[in-house]
Amino acid sequence: MHDLLKNNVFLIKEHVGMFKAANNYDIHDPASGEVIMECREEGLGFLTKLFRFSKYKRMTPFDISIRTPDGQQLLRITRGISIFLSTVQVLDEKDQYIGGFKQKLFSIGGSFAVLDADGSPVCQLQGKWTGWDFRFIADKTEFAQVSKEWAGIGKEMFTSADNYALAISEAVPADHVARQLILAAVMCIDMVLKE
Repeated sequence: MHDLLKNNVFLIKEHVGMFKAANNYDIHDPASGEVIMECREEGLGFLTKLFRFSKYKRMTPFDISIRTPDGQQLLRITRGISIFLSTVQVLDEKDQYIGGFKQKLFSIGGSFAVLDADGSPVCQLQGKWTGWDFRFIADKTEFAQVSKEWAGIGKEMFTSADNYALAISEAVPADHVARQLILAAVMCIDMVLKE
């Protein structure tokens, strides 16, 4: 696991765009403001782009890479077409399957199980229906919290830009797969639960 994935706090900023089909984010170190990782969705097909501008946006497939600024892949997040519930796969820097997420059927505010490579639960993402506040919880222990940062009224009204703060608990060991899965989950909360 790359050292960058051992950080406890990240600021994720979505790229601003009026008519954008792809999901692209920069991941910053909040202390320095420096971009430490880039999350890109490249190579979208024509039909996927077309459906991204329709009411079927949440059903479209995605293939997202998280890389260092110099291009080294750290994580890859993929999903095929989703009719009812999403099943997302997370791959490491070598494209080896390390786990994924399964969306829950009846959840108020959004919820999905975070699973390791064997399909065993690592933690659960739980959200509130009243806003943009998510927590990763395992056995009543909070592993991480995600909150939406307000980007200002002009930016929010005229674009689809979202900013998120991710805080991972120090109780999660630095080399635990949960860190990779939590960061991957944050990159697709919007596409799976909120679009």
